[in-house]
Amino acid sequence: MAGIEENAATVRRGYEYFNSGNLEGLAGVFAEDAVWHAAGRNRFAGEKRGRDAAFAYFGQIAEATGGTFRTEPHDIVASGAHVVGLHTAVGERNGRRLSLHEALVFHLRDGKIVEAWEHFEDTQTWDEFFA
Repeated sequence: MAGIEENAATVRRGYEYFNSGNLEGLAGVFAEDAVWHAAGRNRFAGEKRGRDAAFAYFGQIAEATGGTFRTEPHDIVASGAHVVGLHTAVGERNGRRLSLHEALVFHLRDGKIVEAWEHFEDTQTWDEFFA
């Protein structure tokens, strides 16, 4: 079982890989059977089962924002099994700019992300941005 510092480092690397578009690196921090819970009631919302489904969702967000979507991490809080990433989600779409605080709750096992839940400060803003 990975320790607190290792789990925090895994999520930090995940943020770096996501923001740089390094899918190979990102694949290394996700379990193949990972589950991603996408927040809201927009077209992207819902449970994504498997790393490939989660990555397809990330690709849809990137495509919808013309590649402008990024996360700006503020803090990482970790325990033996969970890590919370606090960041601002930013991007542009149809002439509108998104800047929204988010908490991602990650469950890790054996040093890999096995499940994640999105929690936005204002889910309605997230939904309207992708309407």
